[in-house]
Amino acid sequence: MTDSATTRTEREDFQATTDPALLESADRGDANLLSYQKLYELWERQQWRTQDIDFSQDREDWQNFPDDEKFQRMYGLSSFFIGEQKVAEELGPMMRAAPTEEMRIFLCTQIADEARHVAFFNRFYEEVGVLESTNLQDRLKETSEHLNPKFHDLFDDMLHTRVAKLARDPDDLETLVEAVTLYHMVIEGMLALTGQHFIITYNEENGTLPGFVEGFNNVARDEHRHVAFGARFLREMAKADPKYMEAIQRTLIESGPAADGVLTPPWYEEGMDLFGVSIEETREFAMKALGRRMKVIGLAAPAA
Repeated sequence: MTDSATTRTEREDFQATTDPALLESADRGDANLLSYQKLYELWERQQWRTQDIDFSQDREDWQNFPDDEKFQRMYGLSSFFIGEQKVAEELGPMMRAAPTEEMRIFLCTQIADEARHVAFFNRFYEEVGVLESTNLQDRLKETSEHLNPKFHDLFDDMLHTRVAKLARDPDDLETLVEAVTLYHMVIEGMLALTGQHFIITYNEENGTLPGFVEGFNNVARDEHRHVAFGARFLREMAKADPKYMEAIQRTLIESGPAADGVLTPPWYEEGMDLFGVSIEETREFAMKALGRRMKVIGLAAPAA
């Protein structure tokens, strides 16, 4: 881990989320997770505005990147831009299915966060000149061409199927456990936060895209807070009934191949570095984070 990455994850505002992946104590299965009320209050304290970010240097940086570098960067950008938009759509039924009002209130904040993340990417794309499209809907369509099929397996099949089931039957707690496992542990916890870690670090080390780095740090902090919610919810459910523990394990195993596919770009060739690190280092980082969260929930993470 680089000095800049260590400094970022040890920042007081990041540590305040109590995401187990940020806590060394989680290696022992120990984490003092925030209550749903405290997570809501933290959301109030950690507000930020996409309109405050200055992308003028980012535009100059992007114009000076070689075409092959732009192409490679687009994979990471596209996964986040499309991913934020898709999960924003899926949160409504999950929020309504949450069994307590405290949970529902926090999940309402997460819906607002995901919408802000889409707005952040849209503004970055627009002001930096990343795409030819001139509106949000067309940008989402244009950037989706950079995704691989495993992305659609994870979002459009596994997650959407469960969320659609929740929309029909909000009292189906086992399906809610599966959806939170997919969303908070796999999509946000493994994929998003791993990608953010390496993309932010790469840009910090190379002195590029400072506006993007500022905003993406805010996005990452939001997602650590979301994952902390997921860890608390799944720990409570795993303790409440063995069938929920089994649902978490089953979902992790089922989603593993698709998640690994999302980590690997379609143009990847053996031995390539992605944002300065190997695919093996990327997987190792993702699995360490998952392992810490699973220990706190009371489970063992599946083998990489």
